[in-house]
Amino acid sequence: MKNKFLLLGIMAAFFVSCEKDDTATIIINDYGNSNNNGGNSATINLSGVYTEDLTLDPASEYLITGPVLMASGTTLTIPAGMTIKAQPVGVNAYIAIQQGAQINAVGTASNPIVFTSNAGSPSSGDWGGLVICGRAPINSTPDGSADTSTSEVGGLSYGGNITADNSGSLQYVRIEYAGGAIDGNAELNGLSLYAVGNATVIDYVQIFEGSDDGVEFFGGTVNVSHLVVVNSEDDSVDWTEGYIGNLTDVYVQHGASHDKAFECDGYNTDFSNEGGYFSAPNVTNVTIAGANDGGEAVRLRAGTQGIFTNVLIADFDEAFDLDGDTGSNPTGQGVIDDLLQVIDVTFNSVTTKLNNGTGYTFTEADFISGDGNGTGTDVATWGAGWTVGIN
Repeated sequence: MKNKFLLLGIMAAFFVSCEKDDTATIIINDYGNSNNNGGNSATINLSGVYTEDLTLDPASEYLITGPVLMASGTTLTIPAGMTIKAQPVGVNAYIAIQQGAQINAVGTASNPIVFTSNAGSPSSGDWGGLVICGRAPINSTPDGSADTSTSEVGGLSYGGNITADNSGSLQYVRIEYAGGAIDGNAELNGLSLYAVGNATVIDYVQIFEGSDDGVEFFGGTVNVSHLVVVNSEDDSVDWTEGYIGNLTDVYVQHGASHDKAFECDGYNTDFSNEGGYFSAPNVTNVTIAGANDGGEAVRLRAGTQGIFTNVLIADFDEAFDLDGDTGSNPTGQGVIDDLLQVIDVTFNSVTTKLNNGTGYTFTEADFISGDGNGTGTDVATWGAGWTVGIN
């Protein structure tokens, strides 16, 4: 295994919230490149900034003991069937693919790649998760500019004007027990996608038992298909900062602790819509299985747009909650302009199909068409063999 990396200074790494620093400083210890873990010479510890390609060996065991940062121009390659474990130190252990770097993690249905906790009794939030930072557009910077923002964790740069930016491939990958947090303002998700471009391949990915969001899109144009999120304690799918891409075949299952299945923002309301446009993905073939404990399945707000097609929602008090106003958060205008719609949907054990809190007047039929025609996604077929925890 060839690697060359710049050591992170012991107790020197810090947290930076997106575009401002309002979070507590945390300690990230430097575990170096020692090839031991408590006397087990067969385990290779991973942490540091890697400035050359890093290819994992299927014959070895790896433990993420701190931030693993792939620098621009490098590729992290993980062969099919490998399990990579993380020290259960919360947000202090994660993998970040920085701008200009790539990940090549391509498993198969019979040999998925698994990122998980090293704890004897693993639980949500044991480690950080996977972060990918690209150069695709975000609307928190001026439209068409190469300006960047910074991630909630580590102050990593993301954003730009390369729609077809390529951060590599994730296929048949499962991320377990992630979502570590330092406080309510700085958290990691199972999979954090910062301005990831549409030349990146993300297909057949599961997030299981995460403490924060399952997958969060911070702008970008990446397309994701065959996505499974089971038992996320916050939102299962979250988008903001002008995300424009396609989500195809999505299965969400709530556990005992959860927030929304989808939480969708047109832009980051902590800052402003510098780009002047809103998130507007296409979401096709979606099943949302609630826990029959009330709550909302999908919240649409801050002017988000998007077309949901072939949706099945079961066991919620409320299916779609639309929030906004007639000023800078014109979510309702998207409905009137046919830029925010639900086409072919079935509601099972749902009390309220639509709650309109946008300040705009429109009917349920203006937002929902094909009521009763939704079949959702066939996760039993495409999820067989590589997913866990599906009811």
